[in-house]
Amino acid sequence: MNASRKTTSFTQLSTLLSIVTLWLCSFSVFASDLKVGDIAPNFNLQATTGEFYKLSDYKDKQVIVLAWYPMANTRGCTIECKSLVEKGHLIREYNVSYFMASVDPLDDNRDFAEKTNADFPMLSDPSKGVAKDYDVLNIFRVASRVTFYISKQGKILKIDDDINPATAAEDIAKNLQLLNVSKR
Repeated sequence: MNASRKTTSFTQLSTLLSIVTLWLCSFSVFASDLKVGDIAPNFNLQATTGEFYKLSDYKDKQVIVLAWYPMANTRGCTIECKSLVEKGHLIREYNVSYFMASVDPLDDNRDFAEKTNADFPMLSDPSKGVAKDYDVLNIFRVASRVTFYISKQGKILKIDDDINPATAAEDIAKNLQLLNVSKR
C-alpha cells in the first residue's frame, strides 16, 4: 500500500472514529427501574475539588439535582457544562445543590472542569457502581445523559432523560419551579 492510500485510510478511520465518538456522547439509552417516588440510591463520590459528596449529607436540608453526562471533554457534554456555568444563577435561585456526574476518571473530570470553568461540583464514578445504582450506565459503558431531582427526604421527584445540552440550566430551573422547590 502506498503512502497516499495509507493517509487516506487513516483519515477515513479518524473521521469515522470522530463520528462514532460524537454519536456516543449524544446517545441516550434509558430504561431505568428507578421511578418517581423511589428512594434515590445513596452516593459518596469524589468531586474535581477533591471533596467527597454524599447524598445522605443533604437529607432534610436541600433538594439535589444530579445530572449524569456521558464523557468529559466531548462536544455535547461541554455544551451542557457551559450552560450550567453560564446560566447557573438560575439554578442557584432555588434551595438546591447541583452536580454533574460521569464515570470518567477524576483527572479527566478535573481537566474538564478547568476547561469549562465549572463552578459547581463535578463528580467522578470510575468504578461505575453509582451509575449502575442509578441505572444510567448504557451499553457503551458510559452514563446516559439523565438528570435526577431528589427531594430533601431522599425520594426521586423527577427523572429527566430528554436533555438539551444547550439549555440544560434553563431547563433545570424550569423543572425546579414546576416541582415547587423553594427559592433561597
